[in-house]
Amino acid sequence: MTEIRCGALLFDMDGVLIDSTPAVARVWRNWALAHHLNPEEVVSRAHGRPSITTVREYLPTADHEAENRIVERMEMQDLEGVIPLPGSRELLASLPAERWTIVTSSTRPLAEVRLRAAGLAIPKNLVTSSDVVNGKPHPEPYLKAAAVLQVPPEDCVVVEDVPAGVRAGKAAGARVIAFRTTCKDPDLRAAGADWVLKNCSQISLLNDIPDLMLRLLDA
Repeated sequence: MTEIRCGALLFDMDGVLIDSTPAVARVWRNWALAHHLNPEEVVSRAHGRPSITTVREYLPTADHEAENRIVERMEMQDLEGVIPLPGSRELLASLPAERWTIVTSSTRPLAEVRLRAAGLAIPKNLVTSSDVVNGKPHPEPYLKAAAVLQVPPEDCVVVEDVPAGVRAGKAAGARVIAFRTTCKDPDLRAAGADWVLKNCSQISLLNDIPDLMLRLLDA
């Protein structure tokens, strides 16, 4: 059991607060097959990054914006199995609204659709790929979230599930909790995760004055 203090919590969305893995895999698999690409490889590369990054990587000469709109439309239509991960609803409900937000590689329309499908609140200061120039693993998304909440990045704790997100959080100067929902512990540790947990059920709020005091179980 570990206790930590921080000014704010910055959550990734997919794989941290909600389980959208089956839907994401279905969409990218179908997209890969339509373009005669290796579906397993594409699905693996796509997770945790802005979709347009994957589109550019695999179709360098295509109309990237048009292809990205196709992928986004597919993702917004496929919500089967999109559910909250254990403990996420309870943890978010316990936190002061001004002390947390979500930082996702999804576009804003897709993020809002998935959060509603999972029955989770949409934070006022939601940061999506629609709001930044550089996506994860660049630190810009987490730096922007910290600035919006008016909390120094070094006083924030990022919660992630993939190495690209962990590296983004560390590059922003934050500490990072990684969940083993998507990747194995050694990969998360190698990316710089400070703690590796199962899911939100292992994080509890002890106090929120003046800082957030959190208890991490099985850290």
